[in-house]
Amino acid sequence: MPRFSSQRLHQLGSAIFSEVSEWKKEVRAAGKDIIDLGIGSPDLPPSPGIMESLREAVSDPLAYSYPGTRGMPEFLQAVARWYAQRFQVKLNPETEIVSLMGSQDGLAHLSLAVADAGDIALIPDPGYPIYSAALVLAGVTPYLMPLRQENQFLPDLDDIPEDVAKKAKYILCNYPSNPSAAVADLAFFEKLVAFARRYDLLIVHDLAYSEMAFDGFIPPSIMQVPGAKEIAVEFHSLSKSFNMAGCRIAFMVGCPEAVQALTMLKSNIDYGVFEAVQRAGITALEEDLAGREPVAGVYESRRNVLVSSLKEAGWSVPSPKATMFIWAPIPEGWTSRQISREILYHTGVVVIPGDAFGQQGEGFVRIALVQHEERLAEAALRLKPFIDMQRQSGRWKLPALS
Repeated sequence: MPRFSSQRLHQLGSAIFSEVSEWKKEVRAAGKDIIDLGIGSPDLPPSPGIMESLREAVSDPLAYSYPGTRGMPEFLQAVARWYAQRFQVKLNPETEIVSLMGSQDGLAHLSLAVADAGDIALIPDPGYPIYSAALVLAGVTPYLMPLRQENQFLPDLDDIPEDVAKKAKYILCNYPSNPSAAVADLAFFEKLVAFARRYDLLIVHDLAYSEMAFDGFIPPSIMQVPGAKEIAVEFHSLSKSFNMAGCRIAFMVGCPEAVQALTMLKSNIDYGVFEAVQRAGITALEEDLAGREPVAGVYESRRNVLVSSLKEAGWSVPSPKATMFIWAPIPEGWTSRQISREILYHTGVVVIPGDAFGQQGEGFVRIALVQHEERLAEAALRLKPFIDMQRQSGRWKLPALS
């Protein structure tokens, strides 16, 4: 191990993401055009109003002082108004909201704020990599909740051992989900709140994809469950919903004690989100409150194009109800890493192996809807000869869709 890097550093992240980056370099060096459906980063810009708000704010000489850890009162009030309209949930801006430099900022630091080394946290498998990385940083022990297709990628709360639940500090869920694109209804959150009350757990809910839902489905907030604010926090990001990924602006809401704990920790780490970015965030939320066209329609059209095009190419994949991802089952006899590599080298299409998100991700690849419809259709067209070749050799036997 290098002299100047810690052991915990080598437990962070997934080697698979680095591996995929190296594959891309090789394919690009060979002169092949790449259609990158790997990283879930929006390919569209923010609205003109958001960009103009940011431009004006950065021109204000008064915007360059320390902004304050919790956030500008105007931003916190805008979040409260947005939650009231979107979820019919009343939040106190002074005690139940904290601004963040992206939801990953808050997710990475929350364990340090609410748990001690040796504590247990219940986290999903598969799940977004920061969930487990945060535990490494805090010295918290993960208990992995397997998310399986036969259970609609929801955790089986009854299957968690009682002794583990009693020792755990918090339970983390993410619906709509990255990577599985699964969704949960209010009944699930009611059961989750009852479970958390039974074992005195904090619920941590990552709601980054609430505004990217299709077919009339409206993702709920756990805060809609009566009493949830007493034992739950919820993260939301403006990155995906408003195409503001590079701005690094998000927020956590809910349990005042946990909000205060994260605020106190962050006051020792940073001084808050740049005021100009918060002003752009206010504009984004106000535009949404005024009825701006949601981004979900773009991704629903992309989903329809890719799902139908893949079916024509010979790859039947589930049609997700939400998120910017398709969680695609792979043929029997392959590992997710093997097939992702072969797809890239044969077709130039980048997908992410499912085991990048945990052991339960094996058997799937994640495909991001981050290209225009024409490129998505082209990706499926490129895949068809590869699929035909594998089918002819008997190596394309897909499991049945549930």
